[in-house]
Amino acid sequence: MMIIGITGGIASGKSTVSNYLIRCGYSVVDADQVARQVVAPGTSGLKKIVQTFGPKILTGDGRLNRQKLGQIVFDSPNQLQRLNEILQPLIRQEIIRQLTALQRADHQLIFLDAPLLFEQHYDALCDLVMVVVVSPAIQLERLMKRNQLTVEQAESRIKSQMPLVAKEALSDLVIDNNSTIARTERQVQQWLDNVQ
Repeated sequence: MMIIGITGGIASGKSTVSNYLIRCGYSVVDADQVARQVVAPGTSGLKKIVQTFGPKILTGDGRLNRQKLGQIVFDSPNQLQRLNEILQPLIRQEIIRQLTALQRADHQLIFLDAPLLFEQHYDALCDLVMVVVVSPAIQLERLMKRNQLTVEQAESRIKSQMPLVAKEALSDLVIDNNSTIARTERQVQQWLDNVQ
């Protein structure tokens, strides 16, 4: 039984790899999904965020306005740290709960998709780490297009994370996502064939 971490930068293609693995029948614990679960309406996570940042970060129906919160935290390292102090312990607890459940169900290969894998020390839970890399120019272009951001907003979000080259140096396996989705999926499949 192995836990494989998947990481990369924002808009580098982690989801492309995770979605392929899910289509192949593997279990993927997705840190971004967990981050949404811990701030769903009625959770202690959402209550703590509202106490810290005020009700202005809620939508009309009481959900977290992720875009509004993003504008606050990505412009201020101090605010981002405050948010992480609330969320990261809740996210870690839920990720460990999900991984443990999959291990108990005897899954042989379990994947943990976490953008902040190294920053939050999830690599300690993994047997191997796979990093999805892309050139800085493609990363910027994809992020601007995906999130409808200006160059400045996109660069600010990229700079808020550990540089991709640093993640690459710490990883066991590199998936190059500069080309087509099919080429990226072929690299993942080759690795799976070798591991099986």
